[in-house]
Order: sequence, then structure tokens, then C-alpha cells
Amino acid sequence: MLEEMYVRGTQVNYYFVCKTKLWLFSKNVSMEQESDLVKLGLLLQKQFFGREEKDVKIGPIAIDVLRKGDELEILEVKKSDSLEKADYYQVLYYLYYLSRFGIKANGKISYPKQKRVVEVKLEDKSKEIEEILDKIAEVINSEMPKPEYKSYCRKCAYFEFCFCR
Repeated sequence: MLEEMYVRGTQVNYYFVCKTKLWLFSKNVSMEQESDLVKLGLLLQKQFFGREEKDVKIGPIAIDVLRKGDELEILEVKKSDSLEKADYYQVLYYLYYLSRFGIKANGKISYPKQKRVVEVKLEDKSKEIEEILDKIAEVINSEMPKPEYKSYCRKCAYFEFCFCR
């Protein structure tokens, strides 16, 4: 297992979206700062959660919105639910990471444009997350995976890197 590896939630998300993107991001090839879609996501977060505590960094994780009440709640804000599985595992990883420090939290994914909220609970999924972290390490420590074209590739910040060389 990756006890000491610095794994970010974005990497967990990218594991489900695209292994090439995961590998590039993990090697500090970051194209997101140029992406209009990433900028749109940040604007949505500010618009819908303006007064909440945002962009809370705890070690390698960066939680979009943190709510303190009777129970700690983490909220990941996404522009679309088209990659919901990746979003789910990203939040699940955040809950797993916090649980390693004895912090119990509830997780939610907010899709403001669809007016939808998905609840995420860690429950008995720690072993599954640990297996995913091992697989992420395998991808990162291997040669760059060959890009595989998917329907959402054209919207990706890495599209030109992967398909226009």
C-alpha cells in the first residue's frame, strides 16, 4: 500500500478518467491552469458556495468546501455529473485520508448546474481505496500510458498534448 505516497484527490479522479492524464499530472505536466473549463468550475464553486469555507488544504488533499456543524462535511463541487464515478472516488479518498487521522466526516458531491447532490460514505470501502492507491502507484511508476481517445477528450486540457503532436 502507499503509506507514505503523496496522493492527491485529483490523481484519484484522473485514475478513473484517463491513465495518461494521471501519469502526466503526476509528473508535474499541468495543463489545467490554461483550461477555460477549470476556470468555469472555480466560478461555479464561488457562485454557489460563496460564504462557505473553501479550498481547504489538508496534506495532499484540497477540499472544495468544508462545513462544520454537528458533523464535519466535505463537499466537492463539479460542473457536470458526466464523470460521476471519478468524482465519487475522489470524495471517497478524501474521507479515507481524513479517517487515517481519526477524523470522521460525511462527503457530498454537488452538481449545481444539475441541482443534484450525491452523498458519499466511507463505511467499509477502505480496502478498496487502498487497492486503488496501489494501482495509481503502478501507473505513475511505469512508462507513460498511450492515450486512448474517449468521448470527453476534446474538452480535456491535455487534448493537444495527447492527440495533436
